[in-house]
Amino acid sequence: MRVSQQMLYAHYVTNMNASLTNLMDLNVKAQSQKRIIRPSDDPVGMERVLDHRDAIRTLGQYKENISTAKGWLGRSDSTLTQVSALITRAKTLAEQGATGTYDEQNREQISYELRSIFDQLVEMSNMEFEDKSIYAGHKTDSNAFEKVLWMTTNDPDLNADTTFSVEGNSDRTVLVQYFDTTGATAVGDTVSFDSGNVGVRYSIDGGKTFLTDGTVSNVVGGQVRVNLPQSGASVVYSGVDAGEGVKANHLTDTSDASGTWAWLRPSALYLGDDMDAIRVDSMGEGVQNITATAAGSFNANNTVVRIDNDTAVGMDEVIEYSYSLDGGASWVTGNTTSADLTSNQALITIPPGGMLTLASNGGNQLQPGAQFVITPRAASVNVNISVSETVRLNDVGKDIFGGLYQDPDLVRANGGSKLSVNSANTSVVFDNGSGASTLNTSNAGYTKNLFETVGNLVAFLETNNQSGVQRCLESLDRSQQQILTAAASVGGRENRLTVAEGLVDNLKLNEQARMSSIEDADVAELMTQISQGQIVYESVLRSTSLIMNMNLMKFI
Repeated sequence: MRVSQQMLYAHYVTNMNASLTNLMDLNVKAQSQKRIIRPSDDPVGMERVLDHRDAIRTLGQYKENISTAKGWLGRSDSTLTQVSALITRAKTLAEQGATGTYDEQNREQISYELRSIFDQLVEMSNMEFEDKSIYAGHKTDSNAFEKVLWMTTNDPDLNADTTFSVEGNSDRTVLVQYFDTTGATAVGDTVSFDSGNVGVRYSIDGGKTFLTDGTVSNVVGGQVRVNLPQSGASVVYSGVDAGEGVKANHLTDTSDASGTWAWLRPSALYLGDDMDAIRVDSMGEGVQNITATAAGSFNANNTVVRIDNDTAVGMDEVIEYSYSLDGGASWVTGNTTSADLTSNQALITIPPGGMLTLASNGGNQLQPGAQFVITPRAASVNVNISVSETVRLNDVGKDIFGGLYQDPDLVRANGGSKLSVNSANTSVVFDNGSGASTLNTSNAGYTKNLFETVGNLVAFLETNNQSGVQRCLESLDRSQQQILTAAASVGGRENRLTVAEGLVDNLKLNEQARMSSIEDADVAELMTQISQGQIVYESVLRSTSLIMNMNLMKFI
């Protein structure tokens, strides 16, 4: 074949570019120390490298989650430690106020520091990490607690059906005393609200002087309002029936606690979430005649149960049902109730450990297609620290600090009414012969409710109630134990994070080593290849320059 000058030039350029490209690729690999730079270098190897990189990114996210969790739990740990120290100080002050060697002035002096401690406790309960509340459940953008005015009374017999609420605010305990305006009722006997003879007087200086401008309204729609103008507070009793009222007091003997007294004192209202209940909503024909309740462990997403029988079925028959753990997107079918049947109720089991109980309420049947939506209350903020493990960052504040709380289902049922509780379920007091002292909870004699305990302690110090202060000591011990238990829970989760962090670090090192074995270059071999490539490129340049100088014109 005829070899033209154009063919020579094209061939020379191709050889030079090929050898130069190879040399440049080797230099890039030498710079990055990687054998695989692009998929074409090793398609199978690149796929494996990408898998390892994805695993390393996932482990990196776990490491970030662990770091975040350490911050949350570390802040909670230090907060609870400080709270315990404040309780210890409160116990010291309470022990001083409980002794007979301290007089009214001494207890009042102690009360100033106790009020400061109460404010500090509220501040601690609203502690945040990175502007997120750590004790309010999912409501991380708002405070867990707010200070409110609440009431302690020595009259637990103020009808179990009567509820009360306290409006307004006061920076001093308001001591309230009820009496019969006609003077006809014996001390300790009931003066009914509907008689219109209930009188009230109150003190804002710890019982030294009493103000008589308070008013008790007549019963209107089952509600009675007690106005205490100069205190800035009012008490509203609701659900008052005929004949219900308060016990008359002896106005000249303020040590006689046989009549109805009340202490309006500080407490804290919990504003966050709880995990106390599981709501069941029923849908379909005839479900209004069926009572549905749920208990146990359910997924955070709504669980839906559907009745699959072809005809109506009683509780003493086998019930066919399906359930969905993702709100109805997918269903697990073919389930039936057990053979152990009763005529009154049916038990339906739902993974991972939940139970739906359906009661017939007198022979009612389940209709085909009836559905029951199970919604557990949620408050936990969880993060993943491994493929199959999560850790809870936060806590439910009311379960640690106590305070006041109203069930959200009750709030919804009452149309969002203001906070009120049954008088039989709040703090009550008893007569010890020299005045009234706290019982600090309705049924147990003592409580672990920290805010209620310290609130009562402030009230009894400000009103010179020595026996009330004495009664608070045991509750302070129980409250501190509750705080220490919560701190132990936080510490346990911190230890889990330490173990998980070590595991993640080891897994990451393993993934990096496996990836390195695939994509990293052998430096010695790479240097040899670079030297060879450089020789080839120089040879191409030298041979090309020699051949290009040989042409016919030089021999003519």
